[in-house]
Amino acid sequence: MLSRRYPGGTDLSGGQWQRIALARAFCAVAAGASVLVLDEPTAQLDVRAEVEFFDRFLETTRGLTSVIISHRFSTVRKADRIVVVEGGRVVERGTHDELVEQGGRYAELFHLQAERFADGGEMEPVQ
Repeated sequence: MLSRRYPGGTDLSGGQWQRIALARAFCAVAAGASVLVLDEPTAQLDVRAEVEFFDRFLETTRGLTSVIISHRFSTVRKADRIVVVEGGRVVERGTHDELVEQGGRYAELFHLQAERFADGGEMEPVQ
């Protein structure tokens, strides 16, 4: 059982719960789902698990409409189309390369996150 409330049960880490949720999503795709929506699918995963997830994700969802909501640019940059939402409004859209070239909000945040990771620092939420 997946809770200490049950005799012999155990608690799972955030990453383990996230893997279960992702497995359920992949099962839905295998069962014929035509749209997949994932909100921060790798937030609780380590770097290796994130790479494994995206390898499987890209293979499994080929030809499927997928929406991924993420603040992590290593996730976002793989998308066919990126939509930047700020204050409840779409402010930019395009591919990673197009948005970086435009030099707008996406580019600003991408470079900020890249600098922080290069410095080994933790990312803080950007307002």
